[in-house]
Amino acid sequence: MNNRLLLLLCALMVPMTSSVLGETPPGYPGHGQTLYEQNCLRCHGGRFDGNGPEADALRLRPTNLRTYLMMGRGSSDLEKVIREGRKDTPMHAWGAVLTDQDIYDLVAYIRREIPQIEVKP
Repeated sequence: MNNRLLLLLCALMVPMTSSVLGETPPGYPGHGQTLYEQNCLRCHGGRFDGNGPEADALRLRPTNLRTYLMMGRGSSDLEKVIREGRKDTPMHAWGAVLTDQDIYDLVAYIRREIPQIEVKP
């Protein structure tokens, strides 16, 4: 009985641990790819370089996710921008449209295609 209780408590702590550490929970890149193609590709492009088919029509160019600076940002930063958007830019908030899991999946797909690099001071 005690082992079951301990196992249950550990299972409940795993999701809490990732949010406490500011890490994005694991997502499913396959589903993230579908979401990217449906919602992000038209601005950020198929190469994640900010040259999507609608990029020229925007007053500010979409972010090139392949820059050294962007690759150095954490996944939790990427998640926050997707969820909340960026003020005074065409990047709008997706938090009301996508579920939390959708956002985790989208981040997982982007990180699969553009791995985060470790930036040392």
